[in-house]
Amino acid sequence: AIDTRCCRVLSIDWIECRDLGDALAVDTRDQAAALAALLDALGIERIHAYVGSSYGAMVGLAFAATHPQRVTRLVAIAGAHRAHPLSIALRNIQREIVRLGARGGDRAAGLALARRLAMTTYRSEREFAERCSGEPVFADGRFHFAEEPWLCASGARFVERFDGERYLALSESIDLHAVAPESIRVPTTLVGISSDRVVPLADLCELQRRCGASATLHVIESRYGHDGFLKEDAQIGVILVEVLALAGGAR
Repeated sequence: AIDTRCCRVLSIDWIECRDLGDALAVDTRDQAAALAALLDALGIERIHAYVGSSYGAMVGLAFAATHPQRVTRLVAIAGAHRAHPLSIALRNIQREIVRLGARGGDRAAGLALARRLAMTTYRSEREFAERCSGEPVFADGRFHFAEEPWLCASGARFVERFDGERYLALSESIDLHAVAPESIRVPTTLVGISSDRVVPLADLCELQRRCGASATLHVIESRYGHDGFLKEDAQIGVILVEVLALAGGAR
């Protein structure tokens, strides 16, 4: 959907506390400031569009609120102006699991378990019902359930590519995210996912209603819950093509 033959695409690693010296935490406004600094370094005054999903959508909302003169259009996929309280509660538990693993000398095990818990929120009830319909099997002194191999594999893959300290910093940053919708002064396209339990559609409806600039909301259907932003290429692609055309092309 984003044609790199005619668009220049910029992507950054998210910063964390260690990147800011003595900072106690990093929030989405810090990430927006880092993005603005990148544009400065590259001599780019204004970008045609910011496209972000999940945490990236949160950063995009912060960028549109703090640097509206530097972006023509915002696309926020599966991200709202604040974290939902239930999602905050679950991430708090995930962070405590990571810290507990570290105190016990096995941070990797804690990180893997936290990821397994996170997967139960990222995916939908429908997918769990379809994927994990097998009967429990008794082995090694206990019952093993159909969900376990999938979740364990997800945790193991996550540990291979993610640092524990960065996980804690970015997880907390999600929960610290708060942008007043009225402060967003950039034309905005919101994309919600019908089965998303991390970012409920009610929050996106509120964001659209209160947004300080024109805002449209598209809702896509998906069996994948919040992770639909990773899975539904075709549905999201159609929206991106339309939005990028409205943003005036790319160079």
